[in-house]
Amino acid sequence: MFHEAQSRAQAAMTEEAKSLTKPKSSKKKGPGQHPPTIKTIELGCFEITAWYSSPYPAEYALQSKLYICEFCLKYMKSGVIASRHTAKCPARCPPGDEIYRKETISVFEVDGRKNKTYCQNLCLLAKLFLDHKTLYYDVEPFLFYILTEYDRKGCHIVGYFSKEKNSFLSYNVSCILVLPPYMKKGYGKMLIDFSYALSRKEGKLGSPEKPLSDLGLVSYRNYWKERLLEYFLNYNETEITIKHISQTLGFNPYDIVSTLQAYGMIKYHKSNHYVLKRPEMLAAYKRKQAAHAGLPCRSIDMSHLKWTPPTQRENK
Repeated sequence: MFHEAQSRAQAAMTEEAKSLTKPKSSKKKGPGQHPPTIKTIELGCFEITAWYSSPYPAEYALQSKLYICEFCLKYMKSGVIASRHTAKCPARCPPGDEIYRKETISVFEVDGRKNKTYCQNLCLLAKLFLDHKTLYYDVEPFLFYILTEYDRKGCHIVGYFSKEKNSFLSYNVSCILVLPPYMKKGYGKMLIDFSYALSRKEGKLGSPEKPLSDLGLVSYRNYWKERLLEYFLNYNETEITIKHISQTLGFNPYDIVSTLQAYGMIKYHKSNHYVLKRPEMLAAYKRKQAAHAGLPCRSIDMSHLKWTPPTQRENK
């Protein structure tokens, strides 16, 4: 297991290094493509600047500003239309099943086949902030997990991740996004944590779909590093194995080895590989945890997860 994971991790890191040195080619617009004229969107109480273009229908793509209902994600061309829609829209949360709730945080599981329009609208919204996203309309093979914050008005979308219903390579995330107003508040880590919580409940090892974007790689590497350091702090046996780490955390061995290599936490000596605990990294992690002790905890409480894996539902 280790040697296979190590070789894959080394190959991937080599490709990452090559990609960092390659100049980015300019992309020409193909036939039928519209210029990225959408500059901002209004979503609930937020006005958000778009980062990238998104393939909305032509009459909407040519607008400089779109108005999007934060509950049903319907997109509109004017504030007047949006106000009328808001007064009549019955939705106050994502469609689908609420599978997690703790305090003001809820997560909804939305089936791309049963709620096709909502999921298509979600993908179009996400493309405004994701450069590499290619899934827009073929949403039926996917499940979408929508993270929300609740108040008296309803459940406000914070971010989401999607995953294939039947992934041959057992990927537990196909696409992941935290909306800009909620970035750098711990929600990205919470979504990643939630994806692994579902994988562990399924009895599987999880891994995000590859290749990761630059931003995605940074986010996941940081998450993997922190979970590994937490594991080392709580593991008191003398021998540490990749297999035990993988089974405990639900991580794919390839992701474990690539992270250990990236942070210098593994070495080769006399035909053997050794995992290094790196006391200075453990101490820095402890200091970080202490500094954040008074802040809201963005972690998953498994006792609040009410979810049955899809395969078990089918067998009932």
